[in-house]
Amino acid sequence: MRDLCVIGLGLIGGSLLRAATQTGRTAWGATESSADADAARTDGFDVEPAVESALRRAAERDAMIVLAVPLTEAETVLRTVAELAPHCLLTDVTSVKSPIVGLAERIAPQASFVGGHPMAGTTRSGWQAGDANLFAKAAWVVCVDEGTDLASWAEVAELAIAVGAEVVPTTSEQHDEAVARISHLPHLLAAVLAHVGAEDGALPLSLAAGSFSDGTRVAATRPELTRAMAEGNRAALLPVLDSALGMLGAARGALASTGSLGATINAGYEATRARATQAGSPRSPVRIELTAADAPEALLALGSQGGRVTELSDDVAVGALPMLDEDHEQQ
Repeated sequence: MRDLCVIGLGLIGGSLLRAATQTGRTAWGATESSADADAARTDGFDVEPAVESALRRAAERDAMIVLAVPLTEAETVLRTVAELAPHCLLTDVTSVKSPIVGLAERIAPQASFVGGHPMAGTTRSGWQAGDANLFAKAAWVVCVDEGTDLASWAEVAELAIAVGAEVVPTTSEQHDEAVARISHLPHLLAAVLAHVGAEDGALPLSLAAGSFSDGTRVAATRPELTRAMAEGNRAALLPVLDSALGMLGAARGALASTGSLGATINAGYEATRARATQAGSPRSPVRIELTAADAPEALLALGSQGGRVTELSDDVAVGALPMLDEDHEQQ
C-alpha cells in the first residue's frame, strides 16, 4: 500500500487518518490548526509539525496526498503541493469537484490528480469529531474525468474501499449537479426552516419535535463550511434552487386557490418511496476490466445507474448495480 499524507485534520481528514491507520497503512497528517494537531498527537497519531514538512515527507516516500481542507483553502495548499511534492498521486475529499479539478490542473499539473468526495459527515467539526468508522458503507465518489489515469483512480478507489466505503464513479460535473440536489439545497432549506422556526418568539421552538429537528439538523453545521460548499457550487446550485422555489410557489398557489397541497405532498411521498425501492432492490454483480479501452465509459455507466464498486483486484473493479425491474417496483 502506498503511504498516505492527509492535509487537514478536521472531521473528514481526521476520520480518514484514523481509518487508514487502522488498515495498517503508513499514514501521517498535518494541519494549520494547532488545536487539532495537538489533539491528534495526544491520541497517538503521526502528525507533522507543519504542512510543508508533511509534503516533503510525501515527496520522499512517493505517498498519496489527500487534500482535506475547505474549498476556500485549497488553492493555497495546492501551491505548496506544486512546490514541494509536485509528482505525487493527489486526491481530495472536498464537497465540490469542478473547482478543485480546475485548480489542480492549473496549479499542480504534474501531479496525478483524482477527485474524490466521501458522502459522510456530521454537523460537528475538528479532530475531536472524527471517527474511524465514519465511512462504513458510505458512498465515496471517485471521479473519472477526461484524462484521469485509471491506475491512479484505482489506488484512490482502493483507499476508499479499505476504510469501509463503496465507490461511485462519476464525472466532476455530474457529481456537482447531484450534490446540489441532495446536499447543498438541503443545507439551504434547513437554514431557512431554522430561521422561520425561530422568528415568532419562544413558543414555536418549545413545541418543536422530530419533524423540525430532522429538517434543521444540518443548519447546525459551521456556517463557513456550508458557505464554502454551497457558494463553491453556485453554477449547479442555482438551477436546483430555482426548481425548488418553483415547487414552493406552486404549492403556495394551490393552497391559496384550492386549499389543497395534494400535488406537492404526493410527489414528495412518491419520491421517498422510489429512493427506498432503489436502496432495497436486489443487486446485480458487475465486473469491469480497468485495462480495457472502454473502462472509463463502463465505470461512468455503473455510477450513473446507481451502482457502486465494492472491490478491486488484479485490475478488475467488482461492483453491484441495483435491479429495478417492474415486478420489484410494484412490491
